[in-house]
Amino acid sequence: MKRPVSAGTLETARRRFFDAGTLPHGLVSELILESWRRCREHGLSADERLHVEPAGGAALGELKERHERLQRLCRPEVEALYADARATGSIVVLTAPDGVILDALGSADFLDKAARVALRPGVPWSEPAIGTNAIGTALVERRAVEVRGGEHYFRPHRMLSCSAAPILGPSGQLAGVLDLSGEASVHHTHALGMVRFAVEQIEHRLFMHSFAGGHVVRLHAEPGLIGTTREGLLAFEGDRIVGANRHALALTGLSWDELGRRRYAELFVSPMPRGEEPVELRSHAGVTLYACLRSGAARPRTAVVTAPRGAAAPAAGSAVPPPVFDAEQSRALELAVRLLDADLPFALIGETGTGKEVFAREIHRRSRRGDGRLVAINCAAFPEGLIEAELFGYVGGAFTGARREGAVGLLREANGGVLFLDEIGDMPLALQSRFLRVLQERSVAPLGGGPAVPVDFSIICATHRDLQTEVEAGRFRADLYFRIAQHVVRLRPVRDLDDRAGLIRRLWGELGGEAAGIAIGDAALAVLCAAPWPGNYRQLTGTLRALRILAPAAVIEPEHLPDGLRRGPLSTAPTADADADLQAITDSAMRRALDECDGNVSAAARRLGVSRSTLYRRVRP
Repeated sequence: MKRPVSAGTLETARRRFFDAGTLPHGLVSELILESWRRCREHGLSADERLHVEPAGGAALGELKERHERLQRLCRPEVEALYADARATGSIVVLTAPDGVILDALGSADFLDKAARVALRPGVPWSEPAIGTNAIGTALVERRAVEVRGGEHYFRPHRMLSCSAAPILGPSGQLAGVLDLSGEASVHHTHALGMVRFAVEQIEHRLFMHSFAGGHVVRLHAEPGLIGTTREGLLAFEGDRIVGANRHALALTGLSWDELGRRRYAELFVSPMPRGEEPVELRSHAGVTLYACLRSGAARPRTAVVTAPRGAAAPAAGSAVPPPVFDAEQSRALELAVRLLDADLPFALIGETGTGKEVFAREIHRRSRRGDGRLVAINCAAFPEGLIEAELFGYVGGAFTGARREGAVGLLREANGGVLFLDEIGDMPLALQSRFLRVLQERSVAPLGGGPAVPVDFSIICATHRDLQTEVEAGRFRADLYFRIAQHVVRLRPVRDLDDRAGLIRRLWGELGGEAAGIAIGDAALAVLCAAPWPGNYRQLTGTLRALRILAPAAVIEPEHLPDGLRRGPLSTAPTADADADLQAITDSAMRRALDECDGNVSAAARRLGVSRSTLYRRVRP
């Protein structure tokens, strides 16, 4: 993990480079120093006022249309990061291959500040245009980059702390950049790891879409990791290798330049796998891998999420937390499935991150509509000016930037399946009236004219807001509320769950922690169980995912946890001695669990995942 450079050290480095003209080796990373040198060669002056005009109007619409496929394939990860970004006062940025920003989503307060330094759609963030920055430098380096505060070339950008990773296509071409940016004054723990992981998922999806009808060999040194985003992927035309992902290059020793020239027999002694069950594959170098073949046309994915009946739980590393249901939630699931099968709409109410979409996916999977599509729409994720077009579709030329062929719209995509409206409490009031009409008439009329088209779908709505309060305040239509919330399922926050230790262990296993040979120690588990987790499953899953990626040892201990978690349970100031500090953290977590369990040692031990004797010895209640 990159250690933050102090403000004083950075200022010294800047004086030496920009004022004295010397190279401040050792004061900043060589990556940053090389970027500064490139920017100087481009003729950029660090103190000049930037005048960068964003593409606007038709030009921005054409830009988005040209990269519509990239935006669509990135949407699950962008939305997952977006949910975290709002909570941490950050923004998620997606750019085109040349560094021009396509989308910037996240904290409204920080979006306003970011716009002042041109971090907004339509603006190019390449190094020649903006100087040293995570997006532009990641494009040059073709790897994940973190640029904090004064490491940026231009002084106005010192307010930013940015983590970016390039998105590479199956032949090594740049497809775009994903970036997470926030205030430089806040240390954004694990931001780079989260971006890397999201890009890994995007590249996997991009590869599968690019070779949807071709032969793809999936391989890994561990057979259990085939089918996850950690697998290697090789695409073939006949026996010629025409595509690969980064994991496949690392496993086989190939380079991007060799694609299109190398053949299967040049790499492997074993015959090409013929089925979907993993078989041993031996290379000419004597390395044993496991591989299987995915052949034929694969069902393409769009922004629509399809979950066929009997589908397995999300693979390790999925952007969506694995489903973890206790007895109470299982009963609620059964009731919700009966309601959906009867075509009665209902609402899932829960705090941000409590797994409302996961719950909806499971309801859909178990329902009689499980063979149809689940169309998941986050009403808070679309700009207000675009959500109507996304929902209802439009005819060609309906508005500036519209695709020439028009768009069907997500409501029609849900025909025959289930429409899941997440964060419906954020749907603009004007749009609520039109949506209510769709529910009443069961037909959709596209923007710009054209006949209404009949639709048939069941509805699940979700929100973190109290809809009754929203109705009373005039922010939500009462008639729509009674139409969509004929039953309410409330999802409990993580802090209220009885078996948090069991939850954490299961999530750790499903996120690949055990497969990677990494264990969570008892003391660290106690701290994790005692944390309040205001972001619920999303925050917990994100933390565990980052720990798996960045784990410095085979056993996670309290000192490996993010600072906020280690400080959270403490009611007194930390001591100067690190060992005593960790002891206090663990003991405080145990006492908190005892308090929450009304002194019941057995219940507290189960919650923390430790033995009763350990609890007695450490806390002595």
